Amino acid sequence: MAFVRNFKPVLCGMLAASVAGGALAQQPQRPPARPAQQQAQQPPAAPAQPQGPTIVQLKGEPSQPDWLKVCGKDGGAEICYVTRDFVSDQGQPVLAIAVYDVKGQQPQQNTRIVRVLLPLMLMLRPGVRVGVDSGQPTPGQFAICMPNGCFAEVPGVNDAFMNGLKRGTVLNISVQNQVGNEVTFAAPLSGFAKAFDGPPVDPAKLEEARKQAEEQLRQRAEQMRQQQGGAPAPAAPAPAAPAPKQ
Repeated sequence: MAFVRNFKPVLCGMLAASVAGGALAQQPQRPPARPAQQQAQQPPAAPAQPQGPTIVQLKGEPSQPDWLKVCGKDGGAEICYVTRDFVSDQGQPVLAIAVYDVKGQQPQQNTRIVRVLLPLMLMLRPGVRVGVDSGQPTPGQFAICMPNGCFAEVPGVNDAFMNGLKRGTVLNISVQNQVGNEVTFAAPLSGFAKAFDGPPVDPAKLEEARKQAEEQLRQRAEQMRQQQGGAPAPAAPAPAAPAPKQ
């Protein structure tokens, strides 16, 4: 789907660095080695207790003040998606969310999909679990990984889940990090219903917002280069999202 492949969540090129050293690692430090005699005198260590989930509170990316609705045609289908980028409390890019609403030529071709662009260094096989507030989460799977992150999606979203998105306060996205501990990203849903039920954004304004986001990325990269005293690195365009499965 040509139009959908143009979907490119902004500010996700640096998301891998946002939590790689914090919640995603969670690698416990080993105590210093002791002499063999001292080790023999120590009582056997208690079995490790399973660690509870880590909650990462997110907020909207400052340059994107609200959810954004984009619509277009692809063949006989009308495709709209509502998207927003999220950062950590420290302002580091973490993930992007897009909720697709695809209306085909036949009613059975209609579908809704939740897609999330997540950081790297996650366990892919367990997949993801996406839920609203304290409601029962819906399982999803990773679709593809790229240099700037991994796409996961929940296809076939039903009306009950969609109503939860519109009425809820937080969308919880749970994954497992590289050591098997659960990490839950909590993204606020404020403004989602208004964007989903409202008109799409003007294409000219969307292009202007894209250029502004790319310029902000360039400025951030230049600031990081100056702080590190390194040579400028060529900016690589973020890859487009894969078309949703129907």
